[in-house]
Amino acid sequence: MTTTIYGTPVVQGAAFAPALWVRRPELPAETAPALALEAREPEVSRFLECANTVADNLLNRASHTNGQAAEVLTMTASMATDRAWTKDVSTRIRKGIPAVQAVMAATARFVVMFETAGGVMAERTTDLKDVRDRVIAHLQGTPEPGIPNATEPFILCADDLSPADTAELDPHLCQAIITQLGGPTSHTSIISRQLGIPCIVAVRRLGEIAEGSFVLVDGKDGSITADIDHDAARARVAEDRERAEKVARWTGPATTSDGVRVQLLANVQDAPTSINAAHSGLAEGVGLLRTELAFLNAAIEPSVDEQTVSYANAIEPWKGSKVVFRTLDAGSDKPVAYATLPEEPNPALGVRGIRTTGPHPNVLQNQLDAISIAAMAHPQTEVWIMAPMVSTIPEARWFVSLVRQRCEEFGVNLKAGIMIEVPAAAILIDQFVDIVDFVSLGTNDLTQYTMASDRLSPDLAEYADPWQPAPLALIRRVAEAGVRLGKPVGVCGEAAADPMLACVLVGMGVTSLSMASGAIAGVGAQIAEVSADQCRAAADAVVGAVDPGEARHRARLALGL
Repeated sequence: MTTTIYGTPVVQGAAFAPALWVRRPELPAETAPALALEAREPEVSRFLECANTVADNLLNRASHTNGQAAEVLTMTASMATDRAWTKDVSTRIRKGIPAVQAVMAATARFVVMFETAGGVMAERTTDLKDVRDRVIAHLQGTPEPGIPNATEPFILCADDLSPADTAELDPHLCQAIITQLGGPTSHTSIISRQLGIPCIVAVRRLGEIAEGSFVLVDGKDGSITADIDHDAARARVAEDRERAEKVARWTGPATTSDGVRVQLLANVQDAPTSINAAHSGLAEGVGLLRTELAFLNAAIEPSVDEQTVSYANAIEPWKGSKVVFRTLDAGSDKPVAYATLPEEPNPALGVRGIRTTGPHPNVLQNQLDAISIAAMAHPQTEVWIMAPMVSTIPEARWFVSLVRQRCEEFGVNLKAGIMIEVPAAAILIDQFVDIVDFVSLGTNDLTQYTMASDRLSPDLAEYADPWQPAPLALIRRVAEAGVRLGKPVGVCGEAAADPMLACVLVGMGVTSLSMASGAIAGVGAQIAEVSADQCRAAADAVVGAVDPGEARHRARLALGL
């Protein structure tokens, strides 16, 4: 008798293979004999050496990947050498607690702090626990934990996966990912989308799936079916393979079936591997260039000259195209020592994005200078600059004035825009659009702030779904304002990478979609299957939906999918 359980669908696709479970290693005992006084400093040194090794290993992995995978690996590496955490562990060791137990106790303290903060900070508990397990493995002289070695295709099952686990998955072996925890914008979901691996998260009854049992995973509706007839399961996979073959054949540029152009761009970070991978793919340009990596990797603020070299390298490949810079989005889950307030009680709602210019005014000024100088050297590339977390009209006016000043001072043609992530900006969108050259919707944070939901919690995964009617209503409001006032409206959140939702966004009036490079072909192939009228009908159809499931169903009917 077949058994079907459901979760939140993240990445489209169907797969049929045996389940392979990934479980975190069991922790040692919480107590152990106290260290002798003369052994304590050597134990501190041993711990710091192991923590640095973990960080180096993660950074090495980041250097061999790109996109969001590289960014989250880099951020996870920074946790292994975080001064507050390593100081806490070292202090405990100096009191006589062995390194393994000190790492466990310090991590438990920080997990409580992160969970209390909520939001994106709570999401990082998975990353911190992964760092804990890797450091403990080195302290004990055992291999770092990770995905079991497999030579045959499998469906990966886990309570949750760390970025390091997910980033290096082989899509030829890992046919699908299903997790009990996580949400649509968790690191697992984002990296799965980049790798093109079907993914379902927040599967509450996942424990019912036994190791080695054959399961059919269908990312179209979020279903996982065990004990299904093998022929029926293979028929569903074959049907999905036809869709995948259309995606593989798609080469762009993106147009609807009746010839309406849609600009598909890449989300990248300021690292050569990420930029080059996007340029060698199907992206028409860069819709979101994250500038955090250079800052996260530096103990002090990079100089204007250093930043200029990095930004020039990012601009250079895109002659005749556009590159959209997002200014430093420090704070919350991306702490920067010289641009973040320490120990904020609620950093997701605190000093982040453009708000860091209050306590650290020179960081943004220096960054704008560096982008402007880099743009001077590459006049054939359109350079657009947008500020994150803008929530008031004066903030928008001030940021636009800074960009305009650089245009005059350096003789460059820069476009000034803002991210729409805070509901306040969406509510007052007509006033904002009148000020700026363009806007870009950061749907991850817009959804989180609109729904007041922790993106990691499996109990709240449905609230973090970009198909939620309330965020969709705000997105529609923003897109319509752009159409009325003749200003470009882009989407650079994970919603842009959902092929069916991309059609809805186009129907609302969104002019560009930016996503992980690996998702572009899937979105472009889907847009090619529908007309502009169908996209508009789908945008109208989701109005009035009561939940994400109904919104998906209405859109599917309107698009004939």
